Amino acid sequence: MKIHWILLLALLQTAFVLNCHSPRTYKREFRAVWVATIHNIDWPSQKGLSTAQQQAEFIQLIERHRRMGMNAVIVQVRASGDAFYLSGYEPWSEWLSGTQGQAPQPFYDPLEFMIAETHRRGMEFHAWINPFRGVSHTRFSSVAPDHISRQQPGWFFQFKNTLYFNPGIPAVRQYLCDVVRQIVACYDVDGIHFDDYFYPYRKPGELLADAHTFRKYGKGFTDIEAWRRDNIDQFIHQVADSIRALKPYVKFGVSPIGIWRNKRDDPRGSNSHSFASYDMAYADVRKWLQQGWIDYVAPQLYWSTAHQGANYEELIQWWADNAFGRHVYVGHAMFKVKNEPSGGWKNPLELPRQLHILRSMPRIQGSIFYSANSFEGNPYQVEQLLEEDFYRYPALPPAMPWKDALPPLPPWEVHISYEQELPVIRWRRPIAAADGQRPLRYVVYGFPSGKAIDLSRPEFIRAIQADTLFTDSLGMQQAGYRYAITALDRLHNESEAAIVEARPLKRIATDAFGPPPDLGTVKE
Repeated sequence: MKIHWILLLALLQTAFVLNCHSPRTYKREFRAVWVATIHNIDWPSQKGLSTAQQQAEFIQLIERHRRMGMNAVIVQVRASGDAFYLSGYEPWSEWLSGTQGQAPQPFYDPLEFMIAETHRRGMEFHAWINPFRGVSHTRFSSVAPDHISRQQPGWFFQFKNTLYFNPGIPAVRQYLCDVVRQIVACYDVDGIHFDDYFYPYRKPGELLADAHTFRKYGKGFTDIEAWRRDNIDQFIHQVADSIRALKPYVKFGVSPIGIWRNKRDDPRGSNSHSFASYDMAYADVRKWLQQGWIDYVAPQLYWSTAHQGANYEELIQWWADNAFGRHVYVGHAMFKVKNEPSGGWKNPLELPRQLHILRSMPRIQGSIFYSANSFEGNPYQVEQLLEEDFYRYPALPPAMPWKDALPPLPPWEVHISYEQELPVIRWRRPIAAADGQRPLRYVVYGFPSGKAIDLSRPEFIRAIQADTLFTDSLGMQQAGYRYAITALDRLHNESEAAIVEARPLKRIATDAFGPPPDLGTVKE
C-alpha cells in the first residue's frame, strides 16, 4: 500500500509539472469537511446511541480530519425543521434518539459539545442549516406534536414526499431568520452555512403549490419565478443583516449547486449544460456575492475535469471571475471518489488534479469535502494525499478584510527557558487592539540558523494554539535558532511577530517573567 501511494504521488507530481501549473502559497487556505446528520449519513452513525457513544464518535471524526490537515468542520445542526441543540423553536432531531422531540439521554447539548471539541483543536465550527426543508418524508419521518408543521400547517407546501417551508410567506422568512438568530446569539459558532436547498428542484412540467401565495403576496410581480427569486433574496439579505447585528465576526456562507446559470440562458453564465441554481432553486447566488450579503460561496463542483456538460475547470474559473471580492471554497465530490469509480472519477489522479487547479487560482481560497463518511476505507489513499502532501503543513483560514482588517497587537514579554533540555517559550497576552479585540490564538514559527524570518512560509509553523506557553518537543536548541510568535484574532488577522532566539544551553532554572509594564486597567 505504501509503495502504491508513493507511485501515485510521483505520477501526480510529474503530470502536474507537465501541465505547467504553478500552485500558489497555501499558508492561508480554508480546509473543511461537511458532516451530514440527516439519515445519519456522517454523525451520529445511527439513531439511539447513548450520549457517551455520540460524543466518542464525534471526537473520533474530528480527530481524523484534524490529522488530515482540516482547519474547519461544517456540521448539519438543523436538517429538517429540527435541532441538534437546545432550541426555543424546534424539537430535537430524530437522528439523535430515533424520535423527534426526545432529548439526548443523559442530557447534553450536541451543538455546544461539538463547538467546544472543535475549538479545542484550533478548528472553526460552521453551523450548517437547511432552511426550507420542514419534514423530510411525509410518511416515514418522525414528527413531534409541537413541530412547526403541525402548529402552522399553512406555512408549508408539499412537493413529492417532502414538506417545505413556503418562502413566499413573510412570517416564514421571519421565523427562519429567528432560528438562525438564536444559534448565533446562544452558541460560539464561527459561521452559519446554508446548503443548496431553497425552492425544491423539479423536472420540467412539475409544479409547485404556491400559486395562492403568489396571488396573496406577489404584488408588483407578474412573473412568479421572479417573485420566488425575490423571496429568497429577501431572506438571504435578512439573515445576513441579523448575523452582522448580533456578532459581526460570524461568517455567512452558502453552498449552491455548481452552476449559477448556463450561458445558453444568460450571457453572464458559464459554458455548461446542467441544472442551475438561479433557474431551478431560485437562488441568485451571484447577486448575493455582488451585494456582499454572503461572506463565502462553496459551489458544489461535483463534476470531474473530464465532464463535458459541466466541466470542473470551466466552472471553477467562472466562480473565480464572479466572486466580487468574496471567498470561494470549492465543494469536492469526495463521495464520488469512494462510490463512483466511473468516468473521470475512476482516475485516481482526479481529486489531486482538482486540488492543484484550485491552488493555481489566487481567487479560490480553499476546499470543502462532501462528506466525512466518504473518507472511510481511505479510497485512493486520500488520507495520505492530504496529510503527507497537500495539507502537510498547517494553514490559517483566509482573513476577511471586509469584516475585520485590523490585526491584534503582538505577544508581550516573550521569554525562552529550558526545561529537561527542551526550549520552553512563554509570553503574555497583549491588550486589545483599537477594535477592542484581543488575541484568540497564537502562531509559533521556528527558523533554523541562517534562515530569514519569513512568516509566509507555512513549513516553519510549529504550532497554532491558544496557550501562551510552547514547549518545543523537537528540542531545537542550536545557536541562532529563532522563534517568531504572532497573535491571531477571531477572524485570523495576524499580528507582527515577537522574536526570541534559542541558545545552546541545557537546563536553566529561571523565572521567565519580569514585572508587567504599567498599562493601566486591562480588560479581559
